[in-house]
Amino acid sequence: MSQSFAAISTAAALKQAERPSTQRRPRLGFLGVGWIGRNRMEAIVATGMAEIAAIADPSQAMRDEALALAPGAQAAASLEDLLAQDLDGLVIASPSALHAAQSIAALKRGVAVFCQKPLGRSKAEVQAVLDAAREADRLIGVDLSYREVEAVKAVRALVRKGDLGRIFSIDLTFHNAYGPDKPWFYDKMLSGGGCVMDLGVHMVDMALWALDFPQIEAVEGQLFAGGRPIAAESAEVEDFALATIRIKDGPVIRLACSWKLQAGQDAVIEAKIYGTQGGAAFRNAGGSFYDFTADLFHGTRTERLIDPPDAWGGRMAARWAEQLATSNRFDPESEHLADVTDVLDRVYGRG
Repeated sequence: MSQSFAAISTAAALKQAERPSTQRRPRLGFLGVGWIGRNRMEAIVATGMAEIAAIADPSQAMRDEALALAPGAQAAASLEDLLAQDLDGLVIASPSALHAAQSIAALKRGVAVFCQKPLGRSKAEVQAVLDAAREADRLIGVDLSYREVEAVKAVRALVRKGDLGRIFSIDLTFHNAYGPDKPWFYDKMLSGGGCVMDLGVHMVDMALWALDFPQIEAVEGQLFAGGRPIAAESAEVEDFALATIRIKDGPVIRLACSWKLQAGQDAVIEAKIYGTQGGAAFRNAGGSFYDFTADLFHGTRTERLIDPPDAWGGRMAARWAEQLATSNRFDPESEHLADVTDVLDRVYGRG
């Protein structure tokens, strides 16, 4: 980094630090406004808690659609152009390989970050982002969006209150009848991995979150591509994976996830949690990616807790914007992002 750029970065960070976040609505930039980035923008706009100040995307069509949602926003040509817009926060929805570097660049300028998952392709990348956020004392959030599904929250509440007794078994499933439609997902250097990195991350996060991030004792993973076992160090990305996660003095977690599975429906997304006093499950309804139910089990009896509909998709982004409007400072809870990525690294044989 040149001295002049370092001076500019330091000055920008100091300016951000001196400005209380409660003086005005936070000014946000958006880096990447494809379907998911635009959806998160709509959710944040609906809160009324933030101002959309600037938008950048390599596709002019995508950028124009996003600008229609925020007529007062400026079009930006690059990340550097965005960071020159006196932002309080940056929402990142770019390819996975860019997430860590882009997040760190923003944080070093004193700008809070909300990033699509994965925050990094490895624990080392995620830890580097967390270190930058802690040093800058800036809020960092990741779009682990399934935490905001009402069915998921209902099952987690049962676990946290002890209503299921001692938890000893958790079965996680995320099968997708389709694969990603962007080529970079199939390049391990760009994506960090296949279906585990893309889908399994959500299930691992939900299980650890429900258990209040316990100590991991051991992780074992089996990866497959095209029906064939592949080595963890293979350049291929997996389209099917099985993993076992053993919690110290706690339950065994089993994960199965896939792309392009012959599942008879669009998706199979569910978690089954068993304890000494009861069981519970959330699952997608009718193969939907969006509709979820939650059930409580006692012996042979099932009690329905949650039924769809539930418009949960953009809630994580909205919560981040609301938190930023109150305080832009680093939240120690974000340290657990490294715990989730540590499990993924170990599934991939990287840890």
